[in-house]
Amino acid sequence: MEFVYPTFLYALAALAIPIIIHLFNFRRFKKVYFTNVRFLKEVKEETASRNKLKHLLVLLSRLLALAFLVLAFAQPFIPNANSEFVQGQKAVSIFIDNSYSMGAQSSDVSLFEKAKLKAREIVESYGVEDRFQIITNDFEGKHQRMLNKDEFLSYLEEIEVSPNVQKLSEVVSRQKQAMSLENAAQNNVFLISDFQKNIVDMEEDSTMNTYLIPLQSAEQRNVYVDSIWFESPIRMLNTVNKLLVRLNNTGEAEVENSQLTLKINDQIKALNNFTIGAKSQLVDTVSFTITQTGWHNAELSISDYPISFDDTYYFTFDVAENIKILAINQSGVNPYLNALFKGSSEFDFQNQSYSQLNYDGLSQNQLIILNQLQSVSSGLAAKLQEYVQEGGSILVFPSDDIDLVSYNNFLKSVGANTFTAINRDQRSIDYINTQQEIFNDVFEKLPRNIDLPFARLSYDMTSFSNTDEEIVLKFKGGRSFLSKYNVGSGKVYVAASSLNIKQNNLASHAIFVPMLYKIALLGSKSGQLAYTVGKDEVIEVATKVSIGETPFKLKGNSEEFIPGQRVIGSNLLLSLNNALKNAGIYQLYMEEGKPLSYLGFNFNRQESILDYWSEKELKDNFTGKNMQVLDSAAIGTTVVNLDKGKEYWKICLMLVLAFLAFEILLLRLWRT
Repeated sequence: MEFVYPTFLYALAALAIPIIIHLFNFRRFKKVYFTNVRFLKEVKEETASRNKLKHLLVLLSRLLALAFLVLAFAQPFIPNANSEFVQGQKAVSIFIDNSYSMGAQSSDVSLFEKAKLKAREIVESYGVEDRFQIITNDFEGKHQRMLNKDEFLSYLEEIEVSPNVQKLSEVVSRQKQAMSLENAAQNNVFLISDFQKNIVDMEEDSTMNTYLIPLQSAEQRNVYVDSIWFESPIRMLNTVNKLLVRLNNTGEAEVENSQLTLKINDQIKALNNFTIGAKSQLVDTVSFTITQTGWHNAELSISDYPISFDDTYYFTFDVAENIKILAINQSGVNPYLNALFKGSSEFDFQNQSYSQLNYDGLSQNQLIILNQLQSVSSGLAAKLQEYVQEGGSILVFPSDDIDLVSYNNFLKSVGANTFTAINRDQRSIDYINTQQEIFNDVFEKLPRNIDLPFARLSYDMTSFSNTDEEIVLKFKGGRSFLSKYNVGSGKVYVAASSLNIKQNNLASHAIFVPMLYKIALLGSKSGQLAYTVGKDEVIEVATKVSIGETPFKLKGNSEEFIPGQRVIGSNLLLSLNNALKNAGIYQLYMEEGKPLSYLGFNFNRQESILDYWSEKELKDNFTGKNMQVLDSAAIGTTVVNLDKGKEYWKICLMLVLAFLAFEILLLRLWRT
């Protein structure tokens, strides 16, 4: 047994006072003479014996009452086997998980409200001289300092559920940083959370005591919209577009005949019924038709309870009036390119002569075709490199007699393989990459003896492994006829032969039309469908407007703010810095009423995965000398006992009262 204040034990010396008083009776007796006391002698002896016993019991009760009073002030305790008692000021940091998963119900209240109650109990179990930090997933600046009790409880009432999610290792790092400035005798960290497995990654730290307080909901059930993507990267007018939707069910029960609703521009476009099994995933297809160009604001929604923050998925997409294609020619226009693109309203196809090229207009096109150029000047190469880095697509058909040096300098600048030598042997193509996006939906089944193009004159190319090459068409023997390279945000396609019909039959072959058509469609800058609230990422938006005195703004249904912004080329880079708090559709504009773009934001689906560490699993994996898992029931008493173990000062006070009561009874009821 140990004592919180052992110096109080010196007060036990005061026990000598009642002993001294008892031993030395200072009362004076007066002698009274009787004629005959023979009959009183027996009574006198009996009374003296009873008085002596009574006085001894009174003395004992007073001694014990005084002794236990001293012990109560010394505060005896039996130390906890897992902790060491430390005197002095303590620094206490409490993390309250305020993510959306904490909105699940625990009996009569949400886990979030229960976490706040537990935090209050913890703080109230400490002394007034101790210092406290409150921290949440929001990582607010005002929470990065130590507080007194009253300040902590005031901040506690201000906390609300948030879309932000943090790894526990990052939380503990911030807690340690705040407490390191306090120079306290002991550092205690409390983590109150549902402990989803995807956020738990902390480790034991010998410089502080870490206590895990798990809270779990009464029922684990959640169905949510996880992600979406279009079957085709291009949205086409007046045709059926297929949107693929991934749904997740993290609950223990199957969900039958639920409904998935697609709204585009506030109009219902599709209603799908779905059934999804317990602990399973489903990819559903939603089909709809686009009838107009421009921006489309869309949302997919389901109905689910009690966790509903992830039931709606917001996204946007732009449908251009047409795709701009530029062919740069040196030996005249190509009739096959003209025939393919000129007659379609989906394409705005232009031809320009290499000698009269307008460099400033290159960035306005989604696809640039280098049609049989003999050389690529350094100025054009620099412009093309900038163009493809910003998201443009380039298709190269070399002439039959090229300047290898200028061509290869350009190809090296975009990370592509280079031309080596001309090959005048007739070679046939024997491989089509049907997994590549150009041909992945062209053939239902590739015929075994399919007739493929051939070339009488072509170029051999290097095949270095450090290039991001993806072969689309390949000659018999392994050489590439058409390869694709991802460069920055754009794409570069390099053919080994020209479009000269005398040198190959590609332009007259059946695969020419779908191949060029898909390359052109894939060159369209479609942009990202949706973004995540609270995710610190740079958003890239294509725009022709430069930053002036008036900044760009983002405006949603309930909030408006100015993001960080800078322009690189034709792209606007936005930094949100956690300023955006709500999911929904936001319009980007510089001038009110004239939106330049629309962006969809959704809450982080990381919180939707209801996969928790149980209390037993936490104890098996995250316990040690400086890390413990605590039961949330009666947490205040548990925290008091963490440092001191089992306290006995209350028992001592009860014994003091008991012995005083015993003394009173002796004096009042024992008549001599």
